[in-house]
Amino acid sequence: MSQRRWKIAGINFDHFHMGDLLRFTHEHPQADLVGICDLQPERMEGARKNFGLRDDQVFTDEQACLAATKPDVVLLCPSAATHAEWVERVAPSGAHLMVEKPMAASLAEADRMLAAARAGGGTLAINWPSVWSASHVHAFELAVKQRLIGDLIEVHTYGGNRGPLYHGADKIELEPTPEEKAKSWFYKKAEGGGSLLDYLGYGTTMASWYLEGRAPREVMAMTWTTPGLEVDEHCIAVLRYEFGLSACETRWGTFTDPWTHQPHPRCGYVLKGTGGTIASWDYAETLQVQTRECPEGREEPVPPLVAPHQNPVQHFLHHLETGAPLIGPLTPKISRLGQQIVDTAVRSAASGRVEPLVGG
Repeated sequence: MSQRRWKIAGINFDHFHMGDLLRFTHEHPQADLVGICDLQPERMEGARKNFGLRDDQVFTDEQACLAATKPDVVLLCPSAATHAEWVERVAPSGAHLMVEKPMAASLAEADRMLAAARAGGGTLAINWPSVWSASHVHAFELAVKQRLIGDLIEVHTYGGNRGPLYHGADKIELEPTPEEKAKSWFYKKAEGGGSLLDYLGYGTTMASWYLEGRAPREVMAMTWTTPGLEVDEHCIAVLRYEFGLSACETRWGTFTDPWTHQPHPRCGYVLKGTGGTIASWDYAETLQVQTRECPEGREEPVPPLVAPHQNPVQHFLHHLETGAPLIGPLTPKISRLGQQIVDTAVRSAASGRVEPLVGG
């Protein structure tokens, strides 16, 4: 990369992943964190201290933040149901935008985001943290680029954790109270809460990447809502393609968090091809691989991610500076397909029927 410096602002702290994105920015040798903004000042206090920000770099009005800091890139972490609103607020500044997953709470909102980004002239990327798991990247290399297991015909995913309030930025463990759950947007239906909208998009978007953008014809989904809550904590979706079935399951309430101890079922992805299988578990140092030459299976070492593709800020700045392509799930094309599948799963869970893919 050249020695160009990139001015980056973080706006809206609804999602605690903002802390991770700001840390990646702080650690990048060519990035300057020029400002942060949130309607609730107390949510920014940790970031202000951690990254040594001055008082004049902390804002509660996004337009004031944009006018004062003139960022090249804005990191957005609003609640799922307000992604479109916040992209529409910020995109006219011309800044490039990285929005934390999921893409949106609905396909209509995703399309509003795309339209606003086009009008503003900046690049829109959607960050999916699973992309920065070296095992899942290596699985793509073997299954899709090298065709190690033949033609890929099934993707099975199980994703989740103990719950969205049981950890904060940098995976610091927390124990939420019932009152904290009641206040959190994660548990509010009107704000895009629930495991389906929070987590199913991981599976549907990553599956769309592994399957090279091929879309399912129809989806069948069921959800489970714990008594006393207004949003689901468990969803299973079956996706019917021209070539077979795939399944995406999401769970708030796994027995353990996968970054500490893998629960059962294991969190990750199983890829089945015409000539073998690959199991890629979250945070794993090896893949489990079966081929016709080795049907008993073997372990495949996972090489570490290397700069400038170790985290979303590195990768996005590299893309903006060099024109190198964004990795699949960050692109609007793949994320939008993942959103189509999520929308269809929402419709199916409500109707109790198999539903054709929406927005095709």
